[in-house]
Amino acid sequence: MNRAQVLYKPVGLATGMLGGMLATAVFKRTWKAVTGEGDAPDAMDKDRSWGEILATAAVQGAIFSTVKAAVDRGGAVTVRRLTGTWPD
Repeated sequence: MNRAQVLYKPVGLATGMLGGMLATAVFKRTWKAVTGEGDAPDAMDKDRSWGEILATAAVQGAIFSTVKAAVDRGGAVTVRRLTGTWPD
């Protein structure tokens, strides 16, 4: 295991947790801005249609995937800047 990999492990864990919190905040703000509702429906919400549930899940997944990719990439770039090596 090289120095970049060792350094990236704690950075990856920390940024992953922060990314999850950021993605949750972005999704909640997006949901409220688009629908005017405070809470998004979940799969067990009996008063919502299949379409609403699946659309909500798709939007949430897109936001979480985008934030995760940005956070992961940013962490890897930071490690490369600090060590000169890309973490694998």
